[in-house]
Amino acid sequence: MGYIFDSNDARFYDAWFDKACRGHAFNLEMDLLLRMLAPHECDRILDIGCGTGRSLEPLLSKGLHLTGVDPSTPMLDIARGRLGEKVDLHQGSAEALPFEDNAFDHAILFTSLEFTERPAKAVEEACRVARKSVIIGVFNSHAPLNLLRRIKNIFVSTPFSQAHYFSIWELKKILYAILGDVPLTWRTTLQFPWCSGPLAGFIEQQALVERSPLGTMIIMKIKPVPKFRIRPLWLRVKLARNYDPVSGFARIIHKEHKNGDSCLRKAG
Repeated sequence: MGYIFDSNDARFYDAWFDKACRGHAFNLEMDLLLRMLAPHECDRILDIGCGTGRSLEPLLSKGLHLTGVDPSTPMLDIARGRLGEKVDLHQGSAEALPFEDNAFDHAILFTSLEFTERPAKAVEEACRVARKSVIIGVFNSHAPLNLLRRIKNIFVSTPFSQAHYFSIWELKKILYAILGDVPLTWRTTLQFPWCSGPLAGFIEQQALVERSPLGTMIIMKIKPVPKFRIRPLWLRVKLARNYDPVSGFARIIHKEHKNGDSCLRKAG
């Protein structure tokens, strides 16, 4: 199941998003996520590891059917206070989702795969329940800001001390190992984490810049091959009149008028 946030972690996580520097970063991350998700109205979206509901807020006005799942009760309590009845919230693990196959159009893992015990299983589950695409947003292990965060976490314990940071190549290796050669695209954002403002945002959103492997956040889109459970159906079969239940063959009489004789042949 991985690391589960307690009450202190939940308050720390939610307060971390309220910092001024996070506002610019979060807007860039969600803008890229939404562009890659490209949902249609009435699509069913599952946010796996929805936490306090921050990543669901930008989706509320899109006309989507939203569902969130998280193993942490304190995180879900904050999410319910933030989202009310607008989102269907469930308690559950990313490695064992409580939903049927292909129950959603899209599944999102946004800053949640880092905290799972078995990332490959979590991705496999996301692909099981999502019909159109799976979007993964993770902290990039090669990004300068995340390198500083990892050094800081050695000396200061925070929930992010429990996170596993991924590189683009590590993530692709995991995905191809469990899913095969599925369609996959990636972009990164927050290349310049110490800069903010309209100009910085404009530069960040350029296609060439988003192809940098050093962005703070990796957003990766997978189009999983649809999987369906096949249920056997009973068919009525009318047996041939000369069917032999012992041999499993039908005895068919072919009359041949060659030399005036008849012969008996066995046909399968």
